[in-house]
Amino acid sequence: MIQKQFFVNGVERNIVVNGKDTLAKVLREQLGLTGTKVGCGQGQCGACNVILNGKLVRSCAIKIDKINDGDSITTIEGIGTPQKLHPLQKAFIKHGVTQCGFCVPGFIISAKVLLDNNPSPTREEVREWFHKNRNACRCTGYIPIVDAVMDAAKVLRGEMDESELDFKMPEDGRIWGTAYPRPTAVAKALGRWIMAPTWG
Repeated sequence: MIQKQFFVNGVERNIVVNGKDTLAKVLREQLGLTGTKVGCGQGQCGACNVILNGKLVRSCAIKIDKINDGDSITTIEGIGTPQKLHPLQKAFIKHGVTQCGFCVPGFIISAKVLLDNNPSPTREEVREWFHKNRNACRCTGYIPIVDAVMDAAKVLRGEMDESELDFKMPEDGRIWGTAYPRPTAVAKALGRWIMAPTWG
């Protein structure tokens, strides 16, 4: 067992851990941050993405003994709250990306790092970023995900009002055939949706 002191979502954590546990396991099981999902467990699907000192990393592929004291980690729980969603989270909801929800936290974390480093990406650059960083989604196809990132980028650059990402009920009150968000959409965009026991 080893002692580690680092920051998670701006909060100092001082914990005793098994040095051979993965960062994902420590975040999920020891710190209760289950928004970080573990899909493949081999660093290939991007579900476990977190931000480590400003860089995108796959937390299932990093042993906790490789984390240095004083390191800064951001998980999906540090991106937005139910009361104040990040524009990426709002855009993912608007574009219907929050389907099963399993990959969503990893995609949002990945997209945040992209936009932090490239505030004006082209659609091709967004697609290439997700390809390079091995973000995988089996529900949506990738067009709505790219659409969401492009809209969030416009908001973050000040070219679109954030309110344009909010759902507006049609005047006739109908839901069928509209972009009405799933009732679970906010929880999935925040990484709070409870998955099947084997999913987490």
